[in-house]
Amino acid sequence: MTTTRNFRKITAVALASALLGGTSYATYEHFGKPDTISTWVSNATPFVKARLDGKAAGPATGGPITNGPSAMIPADFSFASKKATAAVVHIKSTLKPERTVSQMQIPEEFRDFFGDRNPFGQQAPEGKMEKPQATGSGVIINPDGYIVTNNHVIQGAETLEVTLADKHTYKAKVIGSDPNTDIALIKIDAKNLPALSFGNSENVEVGQWVLAVGNPYNLTSTVTAGIVSAKGRSINILGENAKAPIESFIQTDAAVNPGNSGGALVDLNGNLIGINTAIASQTGSFAGYSFAVPSSIAHKVVEDISKFGSVQRGYLGVGISEVDATKVKSFDLKVDEGVRVENFADESAAKEAGIKIGDVITKIDGHEITSVPQLQEAIAQHKPSDKVTVNVNRDGVEKVVSVTLKGISEPSVADRSSSAVMEQLGIELKDLTNQQKKEYGIGAGAQVTAINAGKIRQGTDMEEGFVITKIDKTPVANAREAIKMLQSKKGGVMIEGLYPGNDETQYFAIGL
Repeated sequence: MTTTRNFRKITAVALASALLGGTSYATYEHFGKPDTISTWVSNATPFVKARLDGKAAGPATGGPITNGPSAMIPADFSFASKKATAAVVHIKSTLKPERTVSQMQIPEEFRDFFGDRNPFGQQAPEGKMEKPQATGSGVIINPDGYIVTNNHVIQGAETLEVTLADKHTYKAKVIGSDPNTDIALIKIDAKNLPALSFGNSENVEVGQWVLAVGNPYNLTSTVTAGIVSAKGRSINILGENAKAPIESFIQTDAAVNPGNSGGALVDLNGNLIGINTAIASQTGSFAGYSFAVPSSIAHKVVEDISKFGSVQRGYLGVGISEVDATKVKSFDLKVDEGVRVENFADESAAKEAGIKIGDVITKIDGHEITSVPQLQEAIAQHKPSDKVTVNVNRDGVEKVVSVTLKGISEPSVADRSSSAVMEQLGIELKDLTNQQKKEYGIGAGAQVTAINAGKIRQGTDMEEGFVITKIDKTPVANAREAIKMLQSKKGGVMIEGLYPGNDETQYFAIGL
């Protein structure tokens, strides 16, 4: 995606050391069941298990049947290129203005607070403001216009315009998105479109050829080739906008650049095995490695969004870390690979099933687990109430435990706890000390000590240190009172306050 929000870039690759909530490996169980995006899934976009290794036939859509080992197959990418480019689209998003209320005219719903008075002491700029735009890619996954892309491609967009490979342009609407996996589902009003089938990323092997298809730098229908460099990569990039990020990327050396976000990673059968999402770069341009969300995760996300409106994710309810030589020595572990259970969440499914702190998870549903990303990817494919078989090593003894996964309940507006509303906003507050009140020249307020993923970060440019003095014109005495006031709000809310050392009053409008 281009502009300042173009494309995710990272400067280092690091594996997560802990995870709250878990995931099952289950041979990607949801792929074995009929899809629920609608009846077209089982008919028009079947899940394809074919691989270029002579172990399975080609895709039901007419892909080639292979009879020999993949190493003997000529590197001819024309079939997959033709198939993929027809289904990859160009997405242009018109973004919301990146300005706070303090820089623009007061929205209609807040004008009754101020009448005709400009609360900022100056006249708002005249004329129509030019809105920023960004571009990315997407993949048609069914003939009726459903398109999968990255969440960061459509995040913050007021309008979305989709251009097909045949140059036809459509307006798109967002069906749903999941910041935790950076996957979104959008739809255009069109029929009989070329679509890609989901391939099984479990079958993807390091060293196999893959193609990346997208629109880098607005160069439409660009195809690049490379190999799978690694699987199960965590690059710590989704935490900015996600509360419980799940990273188990497919790493490739296929050239990917800004604008490729949301595009297709396909195998030589032209089956969708990943959604291109990020690059490892210090410059923002391709520097050798790119990362894609595996189809096992993307498929589950779009299926849940279409059926439930949101992702239904099961959780083990454990804090975990990867086993390494240091842990083996420190804890006298009897295995040198796996994921060690460090702690439990409240109402942990794993704890209730009999798993204990210090257990090393070695398998889930019969599949070996050697890293945190593997565990994340496995459980991310399950919903609450699904049962998974967990193998743990406890003091050298292998135990098999059946765990019924739990979900995270979302409170209703009427009974939202203070922690829930603050999590929704993504901010943390503290009381002002008497000394701070004196220094700031105010009698009361609540100071923002942290801004995390949430509505404040997404919709405003509020910074840490901001002191909230009023909410909807009502004075705020302390942090507890501010939280209580926000908890009771619904709809548009005006937050008023100042920054230490600056006497100018600032205003931020948000929705609850």
